[in-house]
Amino acid sequence: MEGAERIRGGPAAAVRDPRLFEEFYRRHVDAVTRFVARRVDDPHTAADLTAEIFLAVLDSAHTYRPRLGSETAWLYGIARNVVSTERRRAAREAERNRRFSGRRLLEPDDIVRLEDKLDAESPGRRALAALARLPEGERAVMELIAVDQLTVTEAAAALGIRQVTARVRLHRARKALRADADADRTEAQHMDGTRDASPLYVMRGEA
Repeated sequence: MEGAERIRGGPAAAVRDPRLFEEFYRRHVDAVTRFVARRVDDPHTAADLTAEIFLAVLDSAHTYRPRLGSETAWLYGIARNVVSTERRRAAREAERNRRFSGRRLLEPDDIVRLEDKLDAESPGRRALAALARLPEGERAVMELIAVDQLTVTEAAAALGIRQVTARVRLHRARKALRADADADRTEAQHMDGTRDASPLYVMRGEA
C-alpha cells in the first residue's frame, strides 16, 4: 500500500483534532468507499456504511500500529467488521422495509457518484462471490489480498492474525480456487470448447 500516507500522530491524533480528522477523512474516503462498493450494490447502503466506518475510527484510533501496516490496511480491518455487522443485521430483519426507513437521504449527485463507483467495482463483487465457498478464515485473507490488494503482512494486521497464519490460509484458498477453476474450465470446454474468463481465472492470473 502507499508508503507516505500517514499524518503526524496517525489516527489517534486525527480524532483529537477536527482539522486533522478532516485531512484523514479526505485522504482515505475514496479507498474506503471502493472497499464498500466491492461488497454492496446499493448506493444508500454504501454511503451509510462508509459513514459508519469513519465513526468507528473514533473508537478504534488507539489500536493503530504503524509497524503492522498502512493506515489503509488498518481501515480495511475496521471496514470489514462494519460490513460484516451490517450483513448480520440485515439477515436478522424480518421486514425489509425497516432497512429502508432509517436511511439518510442522498442528493441526486451523490447517488450518481456512488452508482459510478458501484459499477466500477462490479468485477470485485464478482470475485468476492467466487470466494463464497471458501471457509471464513481463508475467504477473509483472499478477499483482502486478491480483491482489496493488501499485502500478506497488511492482511494479517487487518484481521488480527499472525503472518504465518495468513500465508497458510492464503495457500489453502488458492489451492481450493485452482480446483474450482479447473472444474469450471473442464465444463466450459465440454460445452463449447472455450475457456471462461471468470473471477477464479483472474485471481489465478490466467484470464
